[in-house]
Amino acid sequence: MNPPPPDAAAPPPPPRDAPPATKPAAVPVVGAAVLLLAYLAFISLGLPDGLLGVGWPSIAGEFRVGTDAVGLLLFAGTAGYLVSSVAAGFSIARLGVGRLLAGSTALAGLALAGYAISPGFAFLVPCALIAGFGGGAIDAGLNAYAAGAFGPKHMNWMHAFFGLGVAIGPLIMTAVLSGGLSWHWGYGIVASGQALLALAFIVTARSWARHGARQPATGPGEPAPAATRIAATLVIPAVWLSAAAFAVYVALEITAGLWAFLYLTNGRGVSAAVAGVCVSAYWASLFAGRVVQGFVVERVGTTRILVGSLLGLVTGSVLVAVPGPGWPAVAGLMVIGFAAAPVFPLLTLTTKDRVGAAHADRTIGVQIGASGLGGALIPAGVGVLIDRLGEQVLGPCLIVLSLVLLGLYAATRRRPPAPAQSPPSAAPESA
Repeated sequence: MNPPPPDAAAPPPPPRDAPPATKPAAVPVVGAAVLLLAYLAFISLGLPDGLLGVGWPSIAGEFRVGTDAVGLLLFAGTAGYLVSSVAAGFSIARLGVGRLLAGSTALAGLALAGYAISPGFAFLVPCALIAGFGGGAIDAGLNAYAAGAFGPKHMNWMHAFFGLGVAIGPLIMTAVLSGGLSWHWGYGIVASGQALLALAFIVTARSWARHGARQPATGPGEPAPAATRIAATLVIPAVWLSAAAFAVYVALEITAGLWAFLYLTNGRGVSAAVAGVCVSAYWASLFAGRVVQGFVVERVGTTRILVGSLLGLVTGSVLVAVPGPGWPAVAGLMVIGFAAAPVFPLLTLTTKDRVGAAHADRTIGVQIGASGLGGALIPAGVGVLIDRLGEQVLGPCLIVLSLVLLGLYAATRRRPPAPAQSPPSAAPESA
């Protein structure tokens, strides 16, 4: 009878067993440094996307290639991203998170340096492939680490910093071009930042191993990820259902942002200036949603937030599809952006619940790879439909994607995780 009172009367140890996922947030100084590096790494993931958008006209003009040549760079980058993100999920247990992030960041920095010194367009294609390799491994490695080491709040905020990086990239390239410098300088500046970040990962490699997800991710009766065969992971149905959910989610997010301008201007009669602001507001709502919901997710719970967000995606898609003036479509885009905000980070965070701790790292790699594939193929397919059937097809496409995503999430929750439960006689772990 006496154990509970002393436990309750001891204010110094704050870790209560109510939210076990947030336990690593209490790590003192080194934990804060690791968290800061994770944020900076996600900013670095978004920077190259913003650089290419603003710098492409100058690149195409200098190398005398057509506008459609950018597709070669996007294809090469997507191929590298897909391969490395899946491979990172399967090799993270052998390399360690710190080494994986250090090597991947250095690889991404090398690719951006190649952009900076590129003598011709043909040189850019392998650089894009290498950049995809680096970016995919960083994305998969950090998500796998954060799924076990960070709570839902920091998971949301980490992904919000990716949006910040996408916003900073155009500013860097715009400042470079406005200052009369070549686009090469924009890539050189970001490559220098990547080199410094890689050095920071090398210095803190042991800290990542010490505070990683390895301890909380595996229970007393669960096998370690390295001891589990790859085939055992690949035969779990929830792995592929989760991968499909990630592919559909990213496809929905990108489809809404990619075709919103065309839909509002040609389909709803909105002026180009107003439509451009609305598209920017859509991406801003995605960023703001991750920041805001990071504050409330630990109080409300990840399941409630996810279900509410998925229903919000359906609601926003219906508003986009409703015929009439432009304002319902604009409101629908804002709802989609805000509702979509926590879906990717929280689906990543709950991977262990769907497939088990022993398979979580590998599954996250598969999920990240599937998200890149879905984000490349499905929005392009929607563009083909818009070209043949008109802009009004965007709303129904978003409704279908949101309903499929909701169904996939429900299907994953009906399947029990693969690993066995911890034995009830196991002694409680101490800090």
